[in-house]
Amino acid sequence: MKTFFIKTHGCKANQLESSVIKEKLLNAGYSESTKANDAGIYILNSCSVTETADTEALRTLRNIKHKNPKILTVLTGCSAQLNPQDIDKFDFVDIILGNDDKFGIVDAINNKKNSVTDIFKIKKFNNQLIHTYSKTRGYLKIQDGCNNRCSYCTIPFARGLSRSNSVENILEQIKIYTDSGIKEVVLTGIHIGQWGEDFEKPAALQSLLEKIENTEILRYRLGSLNPLEITDELLNFLSKSEKFCPHFHLSLQSLCDRTLFNMNRHYSAQRCLELIEKIDTVFAASLPFIGSDIIAGFPDESDEDFETTCQNAKKSKLSAIHVFPYSLRKNTKAAMMDNHIPLKIKQQRADILHRIAAEKSDTFINKNLGQKAQVLVEKNPDKKTGWLKGITKNYLTVYLNSRDKSLCNTIQQVKTEKIDTKKRLIGSLI
Repeated sequence: MKTFFIKTHGCKANQLESSVIKEKLLNAGYSESTKANDAGIYILNSCSVTETADTEALRTLRNIKHKNPKILTVLTGCSAQLNPQDIDKFDFVDIILGNDDKFGIVDAINNKKNSVTDIFKIKKFNNQLIHTYSKTRGYLKIQDGCNNRCSYCTIPFARGLSRSNSVENILEQIKIYTDSGIKEVVLTGIHIGQWGEDFEKPAALQSLLEKIENTEILRYRLGSLNPLEITDELLNFLSKSEKFCPHFHLSLQSLCDRTLFNMNRHYSAQRCLELIEKIDTVFAASLPFIGSDIIAGFPDESDEDFETTCQNAKKSKLSAIHVFPYSLRKNTKAAMMDNHIPLKIKQQRADILHRIAAEKSDTFINKNLGQKAQVLVEKNPDKKTGWLKGITKNYLTVYLNSRDKSLCNTIQQVKTEKIDTKKRLIGSLI
């Protein structure tokens, strides 16, 4: 019973929160199991961005309970926050914890009790410092929640209103990370562009980054940003930074004005294209990574609308596209719209976007061939090959012609040389 196993679905915020859960359990005398079947407690930190994610969470817990009826199952995360009454009917879920309640997991397990707080009653950021962290790059949650109301999205109901971590807490976590040898932090959250808006004296994200520039961290990377939140001033500031990793992820969702309007996204496709072009120009010397999300088959998306998105994606300088077939989420405006797209057509559209995404990725990787890059070598060699591998500042994974473990968790100058038959980018130490 004193052993636990954590499974995490979804975003970087969830991944970080699972690390917090792990540390709390270890500090309380529990031990972590490397195998789910050997654990006395199985914890699933769930995602609810799609219906598939909800289904997968329940299927996972059902299967675990079937294999080991005596195991204690805990469901937390967004799925638990959104549907506690429905989930409580299932006998394969023993404890349900909401998103803010997950940090009280030790007490919940000891007392075998559910706890799902009304997320909209939570007005302050729940700061959780983490001291023991196994990953190479340190995730740092600077913000939680979202004030937007996109017509397809349940995340505001799962995460609540935007709540910002304080500058002091953020800098303290960075110091903990740097003192433990971490070289790069990834600033994450649910809507990090809204950081600081809820302060008594509202602040902008750039003001936080200016403080981070003065810490001992060697590199920092930003999570997903709304196109409206990337100003010329911010780009100018980032372009002069030696610590910023030129890696942008834009939450575009569509590149068609009509679809964007129906999604309640307050920008145009042209504005997105101009922003992508501007980022590519400002950071030209760094070969910036510019990723995005696009939803395929949104309600009332006509063939012409979809073709507009495809053509705009093709002519853009995006480096990567994460494609999601539209997933109906109950209690959203999109769920009540007319002209829902049949599943077969949604999948066909997603397949087309996947092909465009693959072309974009290949183009970006090829553009980086023969280039010199700073690579943060991961703490552990690749399990399949034994090679060292790491991440460039512009978010490419590079496999190195070395097995020298003394290079792990160091930043090395590397020249990218070739793409092997398994589409791995290979580089050599300079």
